[in-house]
Formats: sequence, C-alpha cells, structure tokens
Amino acid sequence: MPARPRTLLAAFAAAGVLITTTLLTGPANASPAAPPAAGADDTAAGRKVVGYFTNWGVYERNYHVKNIETSGSADRLTHINYAFGNVSGGKCTIGDSYADYDKAYDAAGSVDGKADTWDDGALRGNFNQLRKLKKLHPGLKVVWSFGGWTWSGGFGEAARNPAAFAESCYGLVKDPRWADVFDGIDIDWEYPNACGLTCDTSGREGFAKLMAALRAEFGTRNLVTAAITADASDGGKIDAVDYAGAARYVDWYNPMTYDFFGAWDAKGPTAPHSPLTSYTGIPKPGFNTDATITKLKSLGIPSSKLLLGIGFYGRGWTGVTRSAPGGTATGPAKGTYEAGFEDYKVLKATCPANGTVAGTAYAKCGSDWWSYDTPSTIAGKTAYKNRQGLGGTFFWELSGDTADGELIKSIG
Repeated sequence: MPARPRTLLAAFAAAGVLITTTLLTGPANASPAAPPAAGADDTAAGRKVVGYFTNWGVYERNYHVKNIETSGSADRLTHINYAFGNVSGGKCTIGDSYADYDKAYDAAGSVDGKADTWDDGALRGNFNQLRKLKKLHPGLKVVWSFGGWTWSGGFGEAARNPAAFAESCYGLVKDPRWADVFDGIDIDWEYPNACGLTCDTSGREGFAKLMAALRAEFGTRNLVTAAITADASDGGKIDAVDYAGAARYVDWYNPMTYDFFGAWDAKGPTAPHSPLTSYTGIPKPGFNTDATITKLKSLGIPSSKLLLGIGFYGRGWTGVTRSAPGGTATGPAKGTYEAGFEDYKVLKATCPANGTVAGTAYAKCGSDWWSYDTPSTIAGKTAYKNRQGLGGTFFWELSGDTADGELIKSIG
C-alpha cells in the first residue's frame, strides 16, 4: 500500500479479518520439498519476534528505521517485515522508490550517525538504513512483504504465471543494489479465492502454485513467509484455500489475529478487535485468536509454523453509553490518521484501559469505546503462544508502540 496501513483492510472487509494465504498439495510444475531452515533462530519454536515496518511511516508518522534502534525494539526483534512492495503486471514491483531507496538521511536521522551521500550508485532511503541496522544487529533478518490491502489486486494476474512472478520477485528482492538487505519474501494476498478490496477468482489452487513457485525460485537459503486470514468461521476465508498443503512451501504463516471487529460496523455492537478467546456475546463465532489457531492446527499445520498476531493499535467507536462490550454506537471514534483507529502510544494516555475481556483490554472514555492490547494482555497472549507451542509472535506495526518500546518489551 502506498500510504495506507494494512489495517485499513478491515474498514472495507465485512468481517474485518485479514489476509488469507493458501497452497495446494503439489502443483505439477513445482517441487514439493519442504524448506529447511534458513538458520536455527528462524525455526526454533517460540523464539521469533516479527515486526512490520511501513515505508509510508517515514512521512506523516515520522517513524524511521532509526526509531527501531532508539526504542530498543531492535534488541527484541528477530525479523522485520518491510511493507509493502507492489504487485503489478504479474510482477513484484517497487512500492515507493523515494522512501525505499532514495530519501537522504542526515547524520542526526541515520541509524549509525553518518549522513547519506549522493555518490553515483549510493544506496539511500529505508533500504540503506536497514542495512545499517543489520550491521548493528548481525542476527536480525529483514523480509520484504508484498501486497497488502491496496495492492493485492495484482496477485490474480501473478497467479496466471507463477514462475514468471517468482522470477520477478527474486530479481527485485535480490537486486545487487540491496541484495544484502533482504533475507527473503513475505506474501500478503488479501484474499486468494475470496474478496478483499477486489475479488479473486484464481481458484483454490492459485495461491498454492504461486507460493510453490516462490519457494522454487528463492530456494532454501531465503525465507518465504505469508500473512494469512484469521477467519475461522464455518465457510470462511480459511476454508477457501488449502493452508495445510501450502504449509510445505513456507517457513511460517502470520495469521492476522486482529481486526476481528471494528467501526466498519458503525452502530456496533462494540467488541474487542483482537480477542484471544471467545466470550459470551461475541458478535461472530470463529472470530478470535484461539479459534484461528485451533482450526489451523486441526488442518495439520505444525504449531511451529504459526505465529501469534498482535496489533499495536486500538479500534474504537463513539456514541457509546455502555462500558462493557456489546453496546451500540453512532460511528467510529476520532483517530489521528483514520477514524476508528488509533496507536497504542496515544490511547495509553488519552483513554487508558479500564476493563478486560477475552484476554484483551478495552476502555470507555466519555462516549468513546476502544479496544487494544496492553503490556499485561500481551503477556497473557505470549503465555498462550508458549502453551500452544507456536513459532513466535508478530505484530502490526512498529510505529504504534511507545518511544521506549513498551509493547514489544512485553512479548515473552
């Protein structure tokens, strides 16, 4: 997406549940071999901490790669997902060339305190800053994520020629100008064989063939991951594709277990956007983290290939009179960048949590009602992650945290 967070997808999706990725058990033109680990830290169950960094965040949000370092987040991260690259003309393409590799940083704004140069061929922008961050943290890996809500419409064309798509992606991710920056690719297709901003008709096998082609092209030395839907309802988006068959091609899935509910349902009922479990009165069955993980595991997907998703933001309504979930509303609450959406770092001060439900927090301030995760509820969610033997945790996204990394430091 050019200048829109992926979480906007929920504003348009009827259910607000995120991307689905799928693979079938074996396209005839692809090797079915399971990918070995890119390194021990990549596959050790429970140890991955993956945070999204958005290229548009360097504008209005004024959040830069240096902030990952100064907040202490870099010390906690194992992987950064760089969002987003575009998908156009059946190929992976650049999302924002200025932010990605051209924006010049002065010494004060640079990760290592050294200003960018204007030498011919010199790399600048986020890519160069990520290179510098990796030098400070040699174990940190960066994965380039393609698609998102706005740019998922291009995947249908890509799925018609998966090999050509994969070749284009490898050529871009491993471009000699920044080949050392990226350790693999992440696919955020919203949604294969279902509807998002547009509707996809590539069929049940489309995503499988695409992911198999990516694995064949990127080999076993690079990471291939995918963000997937969290819709565990009967006949929902998980059921639209063969995630179990697809799992052989990916290092792990990021089931987006947030944005289950929000003010796209303008009149409510109010409900936490990222419930860990079901609760009495939940608006839709199958719309909670435990239901998602349980369903994906029941399909035969290894626990170690599933990460727990956390949102570093809240979703809220206004015109609410009831403190407990389930109240009516008149519309979305006011947000800094988007109605009904606000960063945790803002909400902790403007509308502190005063209740919990289903393993997450909520707050009523005046007529506004917000739900979001706090350090305490994140600790509970990571305890769940450990009990389930999941491969780790991922979150959307880094700029929503406090300047000192309060949320990421609560991930166990």
